[in-house]
Amino acid sequence: MSAPAPDLSVDSDTGIDVSLSVAGPGARAYAFVVDWHVRVILALAWYIIAALVFNGRFVLTPPLTNDARWFGLVVAPALAIYCLYHCVLEPLLRGRTPGKRMAGVRIVTRDGGIPSVGALLTRNIFRLLDSLPLFYGVGLATTIVTRENLRIGDMAAGTLLVYERADAQSPPTLSVQGALPRIDATGAEIIGELLERWPTLSLESRAQLARAALARFGAPAASAAAAAPHDADAGLRAQLETLLRGTASA
Repeated sequence: MSAPAPDLSVDSDTGIDVSLSVAGPGARAYAFVVDWHVRVILALAWYIIAALVFNGRFVLTPPLTNDARWFGLVVAPALAIYCLYHCVLEPLLRGRTPGKRMAGVRIVTRDGGIPSVGALLTRNIFRLLDSLPLFYGVGLATTIVTRENLRIGDMAAGTLLVYERADAQSPPTLSVQGALPRIDATGAEIIGELLERWPTLSLESRAQLARAALARFGAPAASAAAAAPHDADAGLRAQLETLLRGTASA
């Protein structure tokens, strides 16, 4: 058996590290099984509905005449749904699929960011190799023997599969009463760099890094009701900007 995968340390160049746990073969297999069922159901649903509409009656078989429209309207879209499922959903859902959401995992780059479309497409092209000889035999073997539970697609694309960090904590709110905490030049540089990299980081990474920065520099916090992820994200960024402005004007 392989040793437990090491955690991925994110954003160490800012002075604030966040660890993401690398997902193992079990989580990968669970996500794959869920996604396989989803795409099979979607592909079959298209085939059945399109076949019934095409034939105009309750018949699912192709017409006796060699009609190219049958392939173009019934078969080809069903194949596209099945084969392009990951290629389309992973870029749209920022490294996730329904199966990955259920397994609590997502695809990230080695710095914890969201993979580019090119990296995700590269990862999916190598599914052809990972799926050999049957049932992802090659991919499963490489995730077991590699230290970071990588399949060949991850090696080629420079990606990792990590566990989501469910954090129900609401973001701290800077007190409007009393003085803002003072931070030195290094602290200002760290927060400035975090704000500069903000758009390139995932929601989870931004929240973890922002909370770590606020805690590190002693920003006063007040309890608040849980907010929607995007509202919490905006609130955290505003807190960091306020902290940085307060230091600059001091």
